[in-house]
Amino acid sequence: MLEQDGFFISTDKSFLDVEVIYNFLSKESYWLKGTTKEIVEASIENSIICYGIFEGNPTNESAKQIGFARVVSDLVRFSWLGDVFILPEYRGRGLSKWLMSIITENPKLKGTSFQLATKDAHSLYAQFGFKPLEQLETRMARPLDWNIINEAYRLKINN
Repeated sequence: MLEQDGFFISTDKSFLDVEVIYNFLSKESYWLKGTTKEIVEASIENSIICYGIFEGNPTNESAKQIGFARVVSDLVRFSWLGDVFILPEYRGRGLSKWLMSIITENPKLKGTSFQLATKDAHSLYAQFGFKPLEQLETRMARPLDWNIINEAYRLKINN
């Protein structure tokens, strides 16, 4: 656990406030708006490392979760950073830079091919070595299919 000015970062998933994470991702994010709580819980459970940022020490009951990020990785060659956020009322305090420095300096993530997708935070991520993908002609992706994902988790889609 790391501390800075009364804020704490922890990778202990038991400290995460799933309600805070779910509410932000499903109501405020542009990338998962309308998602279900079950999908958020599964993404946390299936991610190798999750980072929670707290106002106050999460080992005490008075801590409030104010940010989050999760990493999918084999901890050797490939890492994917996703669902990064700081609650709006806590932005502008350098917390996202602190979080990114902790994530990118993790010894098991530092040398991996680290990827992410962003619509609006390019300048933040560029400070930590992220840049546009090169040789796009060699890269391929299979499109995301929410219907299949929801079926796998047996969720009804509200359209």
